[in-house]
Amino acid sequence: MTTVLIVDDERLIRAGLRAIVAAEPDLEVVGEAADGAEALSETLRLGPEVVLMDVRMPGIDGIQATRDLLARVPRPPRILVVTTFENDDHVYDALRAGASGFLLKRSRPEEILQAIRMVVQGDTLLFPAAIRALVAEHGQPAHARADWHDRLTEREAEVLRLMASGLSNAEIADSLVVSPQTVKTHVGNLLAKLGARDRTQAVIFAYESGFIQPR
Repeated sequence: MTTVLIVDDERLIRAGLRAIVAAEPDLEVVGEAADGAEALSETLRLGPEVVLMDVRMPGIDGIQATRDLLARVPRPPRILVVTTFENDDHVYDALRAGASGFLLKRSRPEEILQAIRMVVQGDTLLFPAAIRALVAEHGQPAHARADWHDRLTEREAEVLRLMASGLSNAEIADSLVVSPQTVKTHVGNLLAKLGARDRTQAVIFAYESGFIQPR
């Protein structure tokens, strides 16, 4: 059972998301919050595995709330930003702050459910083409050492490029003719070397540093 907290300042949106998520036997809505401050207190109290986070809220918005959750919750949840507009600098800022992916409020129910399950599983990148477009539109070059990628082995660099293209661990394993466990080990190693929390953070860093060029 995957536990979910819904954060949105609009009661109607919260009710709609609750109805979609709570209908699934493997998902449980453990609570709701109406703003970023309440998102932090409810996350600390309830310990959800996934937070559906509205990006635009009065007071503490979804970007700052994402930072707060990742900094102050002992075992931070995966955060999915929920937004009205796909190509939005607020969405990009939330991803840079540590969100694992984003959803459009107009997404079909099956897309919302798939996204929740994907970020929990953590072995593939959610909407890689959209993330690439966001980097191209809003990304700024990171102030990082130009040779950061030298810390990666040749195979780890290859895995990072395949991650950025949206391949899952199983698909990367097939491409490289290695076992999925070997790929999982490479992913863990490169995340540690880059100081990235998850695949999304690693891929954004790779794009911003110029290691991978968004096209």
